[in-house]
Amino acid sequence: MGEAGLMVDIPLSTDNKITVERRGQIILIGINRPQVFNHIDPETFYGLAKAYHDFDNDPTLRVAVLFGHGENFSRGNDVDAFSALAKIGKSLTLGGGQLDPLGRVQKLSKPLVVVVHGDTWNMGHELHLVADIRVACSDVRYAQTENAFGRVPGVAPVRLVREAGWANAMRYMLTGDHWDAQTAQKLGIVQEVAPDKEAALKIGIDIAGRIAACGPFGIKATLEAAHLAINESADAAAFAKPEAGYMSLFGSEDFLEGRKAEIENRTPVFHSR
Repeated sequence: MGEAGLMVDIPLSTDNKITVERRGQIILIGINRPQVFNHIDPETFYGLAKAYHDFDNDPTLRVAVLFGHGENFSRGNDVDAFSALAKIGKSLTLGGGQLDPLGRVQKLSKPLVVVVHGDTWNMGHELHLVADIRVACSDVRYAQTENAFGRVPGVAPVRLVREAGWANAMRYMLTGDHWDAQTAQKLGIVQEVAPDKEAALKIGIDIAGRIAACGPFGIKATLEAAHLAINESADAAAFAKPEAGYMSLFGSEDFLEGRKAEIENRTPVFHSR
């Protein structure tokens, strides 16, 4: 945060894993690891957490738009980087000045629009599910592939089930199969589909602009009421299950086989041990 609690720009650079660009009352937040498919490592996750917190606490900003630089939105978490934490029995711990980008404990009090394109997998898809409004490029390739490689999804078992319905969510989470923008729109998890990523981002920014023109107190009250309506207070226990499952899976033969198969681009062979 800059002077008077105002969010400051972070320019596009190979040194910055997260970019920030102010556009009046809108803030654009970009994931910037295109050389590794915008995989989210702990540093990137913490960068998003800081950006979300700063946005939520900047009185001059009303709407945030999250997008990805490069050819993909995000292929999800950087498994090796997160596994290094799990190996020593640690998980991500957020502190002051950070707000969980996956919204497991506290959600943004202001609207979030997420614009996706290309590969939008696993944690990338889950960052998209946190959004209040979602825009996709027609080339998007969604997936929750964790189970196919001996892992477990993080928040999709809660949010995707709620939004797409039980069987629709299980169809993709239990198989690891991919789905496209048209399927996502049919399931109701995407509101707009654009022909290319530039058009998708423009639609996202346009929607954000229309939200920003509305009364901010009414917008905040609407979000608060909607969060109560879907009983988000009951989510904490559900979110804890995948986290515990990930920690218990790490180090198992199946987990290691899944990661090896993923690196070698082959189908894993699991033995339930």
